[in-house]
Amino acid sequence: MDKDRVKGAINDAAGRAKRQVGEWTGDTKTQVEGAAQQIKGKTQKVVGQVKDAARDAGANVNREHEQEKGREQERARQRENEREHAHHG
Repeated sequence: MDKDRVKGAINDAAGRAKRQVGEWTGDTKTQVEGAAQQIKGKTQKVVGQVKDAARDAGANVNREHEQEKGREQERARQRENEREHAHHG
């Protein structure tokens, strides 16, 4: 999990708490600050999700490439075996 997702969750929760305290006390400034911190947290979480998705996609591409390389090597071995059998047969 990307660190931005963790920071975002913390900022979202802290902002929500701050906004709630502002509502209870009637402090508009605290409410606004809390809402802004929540938005920051939600944005950080999205950034972290995008980073995680990009990292996962890159890992999948690498894994698929390695698998295809292995299949091609196996096909090359099979062709070589067929040539050897044809030559000896």
